[in-house]
Amino acid sequence: MYSPTLILGGARSGKSALAERLAEASGKTTFYLATGVAGDGEMAERIAHHRARRSAEWTTIEEPLRLADTLVEYAREDRCLLVDCLTLWLTQVLCDADPACFARERTALLDCLPHLPGEVLLVSNEVGLGVVPMGELSRRFVDEAGRLHQAIARLCPRVLFVSAGLPFALKGLVPEGIA
Repeated sequence: MYSPTLILGGARSGKSALAERLAEASGKTTFYLATGVAGDGEMAERIAHHRARRSAEWTTIEEPLRLADTLVEYAREDRCLLVDCLTLWLTQVLCDADPACFARERTALLDCLPHLPGEVLLVSNEVGLGVVPMGELSRRFVDEAGRLHQAIARLCPRVLFVSAGLPFALKGLVPEGIA
């Protein structure tokens, strides 16, 4: 059993679709933990696109900040929790008015992941393959995303990278029939 699994990829790489196929293949009751906030029309369209694509049988939980608490609350042996996505969550915790939010929530997430029952699928954008951003906050975001991915990858028995809709195993295996 693989829990948790980290699924990385660029924008529109197919990482969310892969996570959804893995959730379906798990045969478990699926809870979709959405971390995005519809702050503008374009983001609202993205969220609507994701909602339309996923199974109506799944329970959606919207949680932009307290991800670890939500994972602990909903994780059960007979459940699959799909988190989409860590980089949206990272944006929320980095920009929170409470300066301690980021460190507290990051630590809580890393502490809880190895102990969660059931299956956990963590989707995140790989942002470290491009140029170094010019703005201070943008550089911090890229740095923190990279550090977060490394820390989570160490905890996960399976890490997948998706490009052009094709999954590549960085750690563990891509399940048969999922690609």
